[in-house]
Amino acid sequence: MFGIKKRNGDDIYRLALVAHDGKKPDMLKWAKQNAKTLNKFKLFGTGTTGGMLKKELGLSIKTLKSGPLGGDAQLGAMISEEKLDCLIFFIDPLSSQPHDVDVKSLTRLAVLYDTALALNEETADAIIEHMKRKRL
Repeated sequence: MFGIKKRNGDDIYRLALVAHDGKKPDMLKWAKQNAKTLNKFKLFGTGTTGGMLKKELGLSIKTLKSGPLGGDAQLGAMISEEKLDCLIFFIDPLSSQPHDVDVKSLTRLAVLYDTALALNEETADAIIEHMKRKRL
């Protein structure tokens, strides 16, 4: 059965929202459509993505460093310490990223630690719908 583990022992899911530059408009649109639900969770984001979502949508989101400056590594550490329940990372598959190694490490850790992972809008929608049913 499909389920997202709440690793913190309480009722609040902890989500990270990240998007490559070419996917930031998609993330903004998706987060705007889901803002009411997202505000019910503890949110984290890498510097640029998190800052954009905070500024544009007023989401309460803890911003980490920018992805290439260590934000991806910070999220990876949160996953390995079981301090993150879900990673929504809109990856741009058509652009090369200077920090591809960090991105690969982050997604590998999400798989290794069985953390819910969405790399596109369709999967992010499925995860959010599941969380809404479980949480609300």
